[in-house]
Amino acid sequence: MHIPVKRSRTNQVFGGVIAGFCEKYDWNPTLGRIIYVLLTLTSWFAGIPVYLLLWLLMENPD
Repeated sequence: MHIPVKRSRTNQVFGGVIAGFCEKYDWNPTLGRIIYVLLTLTSWFAGIPVYLLLWLLMENPD
């Protein structure tokens, strides 16, 4: 099972997950990372397990 979003090859910090979503929806990757980190720091969002799960489910970059 894969998500039809590709991880970024050129704009990645760890796995290119956040940048992949930002490239698909034409968002700024820096802003996307900041929002993701802020959500991860809240107590109701499990950011690290979600990131790892998305890393496994997203398609590999070309």
